[in-house]
Amino acid sequence: MTTLQQGTIDSFRGQFGGSVFGPADDGYEEARQIWNAMIDRKPALIAQCKSVDDVVAAVNFARDESMLVSVKGGGHNIAGNAVCDDGLMIDLSQMKEVKVDVEKQRGYVGPGCTLADFDAAAQQHGLATPLGINSTTGVAGLTLGGGFGWLSRKFGMTVDNLISADVVTADGSQIRASDTENPDLFWGLRGGGGNFGVVTRFEFKLHPVGPELLSGLIVFPFAQAKSVVTQFARFTETMPDELNVWLVMRHAPPLPFLPESVHGQPIVALAICYAGDPEVGEKLVAPLRSFGEAHGEHIGVQPYTDWQQAFDPLLVEGARNYWKSHNFVKLTDDVIRVLIESGINLPSPHCEIFIAALGGQTGRVAPDAMAYSSRDANYVMNVHARWETPAEDDHCRQWARAFFDAAKPYASAGAYINFLSQDEADRVEFAYGTAYKRLVEIKQKYDPENLFRVNQNIRPR
Repeated sequence: MTTLQQGTIDSFRGQFGGSVFGPADDGYEEARQIWNAMIDRKPALIAQCKSVDDVVAAVNFARDESMLVSVKGGGHNIAGNAVCDDGLMIDLSQMKEVKVDVEKQRGYVGPGCTLADFDAAAQQHGLATPLGINSTTGVAGLTLGGGFGWLSRKFGMTVDNLISADVVTADGSQIRASDTENPDLFWGLRGGGGNFGVVTRFEFKLHPVGPELLSGLIVFPFAQAKSVVTQFARFTETMPDELNVWLVMRHAPPLPFLPESVHGQPIVALAICYAGDPEVGEKLVAPLRSFGEAHGEHIGVQPYTDWQQAFDPLLVEGARNYWKSHNFVKLTDDVIRVLIESGINLPSPHCEIFIAALGGQTGRVAPDAMAYSSRDANYVMNVHARWETPAEDDHCRQWARAFFDAAKPYASAGAYINFLSQDEADRVEFAYGTAYKRLVEIKQKYDPENLFRVNQNIRPR
């Protein structure tokens, strides 16, 4: 338990440029809330930073007072690692500056930025970097765990596009990590999560994208799942890098292009994005329509920023969430069978299973180039259990775990660290695979006392 004298807290407030909230203060309840309503933790203090100096002050205070520390960027992490009980939450959500250097094609991003913040700034110049698919996700957490989305087959993982990072380490030092400055730390940051310090600025490589792309959905009845999933598995093995197609199993939301009779019914959907000439993309996606007899589709040219926000209504803050995930090199007949058997028994209308297609440029980077090492993962499966009330907790989690166990024999090595739930600490070493031993050495160097441990933790020696 953290016991702080009021004088100690007052002294900290006096040297802190942002806001410091205790449990009795206005703003505390709002600041401690995060995306996953399963997580209900109460920090002793919340330090809402406005500057790098604030971050340094917060880190030094937590270390000197032997406080447990959590770090909040976007607050989207499924395990709830943004918030801790009875410690100090370092809240970066106000540090949202984005600068774009058009000539160099670089983006400089604050640690509180969401994908929507970054996308909006970069797309003003027809530029983007690979990010996730939910615009309210924080750039910081996404990046530090690897990061992938619609552009990843063409341009690689988010970490493949990270040029440098400014970091406040556990001793309060401000250092830069890049290929030439503290390269060991830079290696570890690219996939190692928040284990090594607080990143206060990210520098990304940007690419010409859009601003309008061909994208959209084709929705099939679940009764045609075997045909659709089997053809999806084979089609995605040979599609060009510019094309990305993901598969989603869920109950149909009330999409305007679907008949009302389909709303709430189990479906299989293909989500499509083509990062190239839309006319070429139209020809490439045409075969997808023959996978079955679709309920309906909505495919067209639209702003990339709109497509990045298309799934936001299904992922709003405040629901209860529990995820399980596997990597796959190939979607074999056994994997497809397990998918269909589990997909027909979704325990909540908000649950879904998605298969993200990677490959392309993500697989051309050497596995030992950085901490994210799962370069053979051509597919990442997320079993996304999502529901509304505590009474549904056991049923929904049991469904997700049963599906995970059934698919496990066919999964490849490694796991996507951002998809690990709070009860999966035993999978951390497995998730990092061959990178884990080196990550322990980096942790020992930069955080030997494990100050930053509210994460998928890499323990120092």
